[in-house]
Amino acid sequence: MAKAQAMGALLAILVVLAMSAEVAHGICNLSSDGIRACQPAAAIRNPTDQPSAACCAALAGANLPCLCRYKSAAGVWVRFYKIDINRAMGLPGKCGLSMPANC
Repeated sequence: MAKAQAMGALLAILVVLAMSAEVAHGICNLSSDGIRACQPAAAIRNPTDQPSAACCAALAGANLPCLCRYKSAAGVWVRFYKIDINRAMGLPGKCGLSMPANC
């Protein structure tokens, strides 16, 4: 039983590390710089009203359906970028982009 718990904990750590590395280098054609450009408009505390031009440009080049798959990984966004995932999912609309209907 203890061995199974240790293996489960190790697996959880490996998943978090893999996601952390992926986020650190950007995901879904959205670079780390692009994520940082959008951070002020999706910030947990004191967000700006509108995303910057740099944020909108980054989102225009991103794979939005791919980003939808990361919506459930809110903890990673909060930990690394201090981003509120619900605000972040609203940014494409503020940039004149459409999110996939099933997002």
